[in-house]
Amino acid sequence: MTRAAYRIGLGIAALAALALTGANLALGDLNQDEGWYLYAARLVAEGQMPYRDFAFMQGPVMPAVYSAVSGLTDRWGLAAGRAFTALLGLAGACLASALAGRLAPQGRRGAAALVAFSLIAVNVYQSYYCTVVKTYALAGLALAGGLWLLAVAESRRSRWAAALAGAAVVAAAGTRSSIGVVAALAFAYLVLCARRLGFHAWLWYALGSAAAGAMALLPFFLAAPEGFWFFVVKYHTLRESGALGEMLAYKAGFLSRMVQAYFVAASAWAAIVLARGFGLASPAPAGDAAPRPALGGLVWACAAALTLVHASAPFPYDDYQVVAYPLFAAALAAAAVRLVAGWKEAAVPWLCMAVLLSCAAASGSSPINQGWFIGERDRIWWRMKDQAPLARLQEVGAYLRTLAGPGDLLLTQDPYLAVESGMAIPRDLEMGQFSYFPGLDPAAAARMKVLNREQFEALLETCDAPVAALSGYAFAIRSPRIDPVPPEEEARFRAIVERRYEPVRDVPDFGQAGTLLRLYRRRAGDAGQGAASRE
Repeated sequence: MTRAAYRIGLGIAALAALALTGANLALGDLNQDEGWYLYAARLVAEGQMPYRDFAFMQGPVMPAVYSAVSGLTDRWGLAAGRAFTALLGLAGACLASALAGRLAPQGRRGAAALVAFSLIAVNVYQSYYCTVVKTYALAGLALAGGLWLLAVAESRRSRWAAALAGAAVVAAAGTRSSIGVVAALAFAYLVLCARRLGFHAWLWYALGSAAAGAMALLPFFLAAPEGFWFFVVKYHTLRESGALGEMLAYKAGFLSRMVQAYFVAASAWAAIVLARGFGLASPAPAGDAAPRPALGGLVWACAAALTLVHASAPFPYDDYQVVAYPLFAAALAAAAVRLVAGWKEAAVPWLCMAVLLSCAAASGSSPINQGWFIGERDRIWWRMKDQAPLARLQEVGAYLRTLAGPGDLLLTQDPYLAVESGMAIPRDLEMGQFSYFPGLDPAAAARMKVLNREQFEALLETCDAPVAALSGYAFAIRSPRIDPVPPEEEARFRAIVERRYEPVRDVPDFGQAGTLLRLYRRRAGDAGQGAASRE
């Protein structure tokens, strides 16, 4: 593939990626997690520490990184957080594409990079989850960067690249704990390949990993060992999926939705497997020895291991795969280019074009696009959205600022309302709908920085917030098993709020899943007891 053709294809792919990113940023559905991720970053920017000062159920790296842009989110709200996330996601796609180039034969690296970039960035599902404020963009960037640095360490015998690779992978694991399996696989790979590499890459990788762990993880563990262990590890093992039939249904649903989201890549992978299985793969041209075949095997193994870890979760959500998919796409792109080049060198540009067009077509026909404009279906009619979810959040945030001042308390389990309005959430409600742990004893709940049944009820009785905001997610979830709150319990909580607060506005189709949001103002004469504050 000529350089000019590669540049044209890359330009088209980049424009398509930017278009998808912009649409997801402005029109994409809200996700509840966006609020408590950005709110945690604000608290870190103010000098607080996850697990010690507030609950946080992921690794500590993300709020530390996002705290650097907390000033932007204070000014521009959720849109600024999404813009920063999108930059991280696009950078991760570029690094994964560079990794694909490193795995491809010499002379075909540009083609492999273009195929990988098309598969990753011209995928509306991947684009959405790397634009909304979740851990995937940051974790994917660090993970792809770590494996790319391993490729650099191999080719240049670079000790510093090996050390930085270890640091990057640990940073990724400190963002999403499931990536810890990749850190272990990469270390094992370097040990097994030590003689071929010609230097102690495993030692430098271990040193880089240890240094990153000491800086990014150890301080949080030392400050709050119980909270750190509970939320980073134990919390994610406490959910149950029910009987065997239910468990199998969840696993099957996970696989089905994953194939739907990544249909082009899944089809290409199946075609390569069939071609090799039926002996249709031609030998590579003379002198075209595969560079770093073991590293390609490691990338495949990492993608497979992450998939198994995610599939083993009691409720495996398909979006867990967003962080693993760039590795799969990089290995797949290199394999596809190698296979097609073995058949006919002139067919490689057509492969690049076919993948790019297929990705664009799949993105154009995705249900995600319909969600940008269409609300719920009314019998045979599709109801158009009268406002984008982000725009509605911004409007509600502006309205809340007319009811209370910046920094005032907002009684809510929707933290993105606090982010958008510049208000604060009562202590121990920082994780929003995941802050209610009715089964914990009072001392354990206090250590974990969450609320049990008595503490939650006491907060509602005594909170001195001037404003309250309750959506369909309020009083809905019991953690850590993520069970629904019994109706009588939910009714009791709402009755307490409505005794102390008067409704001032209803906002239909608000936030994730389009529930009803009801805004309240504290009733005249209700002084509260001031026990529930931010400090």
